[in-house]
Amino acid sequence: MESLGIVLLNTAMLFLISIEPYLLGLLTTSSEATSGAVLSFASEAYALDLAGLMLILGIFAHKLTSGRLESIKPELVSVYRRVRNTQYIVGVWFAISALPFFWTWQLLGTQARIDMWYFALVFIGMSRLSGTLTKIRS
Repeated sequence: MESLGIVLLNTAMLFLISIEPYLLGLLTTSSEATSGAVLSFASEAYALDLAGLMLILGIFAHKLTSGRLESIKPELVSVYRRVRNTQYIVGVWFAISALPFFWTWQLLGTQARIDMWYFALVFIGMSRLSGTLTKIRS
C-alpha cells in the first residue's frame, strides 16, 4: 500500500513531466521575436523542473533502499544507492543552474546554464559507466 507522501510525490512528478516538453519547446524554438526575459524565465523554470524530477526520483530510490530490504536482491541495494546519490547530486546541480547569473555568463559560446546541463548529462553517463565497470570487475 502506498503512503500519502509517495502519492503526492507521484502527482508532483507527473506535473513536472507534463510541463517539461513545453519548457523545452520554449527554449529550442525561440525566435528573434522572443524576448530575452521569456527565454531567461523558461530556462530557469526548465532547470527547476529537472531539479524537481531528479530529486523526486532520488527520493524514490532512497525509499526503495531504506525500507524492507528483503524485497530487493542484496546485490541491487548498492546499485540503487549509487543511482540515488547520482540523482541527488544532479538535482542539486540543476537547481544551482537556475540561479539568474548563470543565464548571463557565457562559457564555451553559450549561456553557462546550458553548459551546466551538458555537464550533468556527462556526470550521469560517467556514473552509469562506473557502476557497469564495478559490476564487470566483481
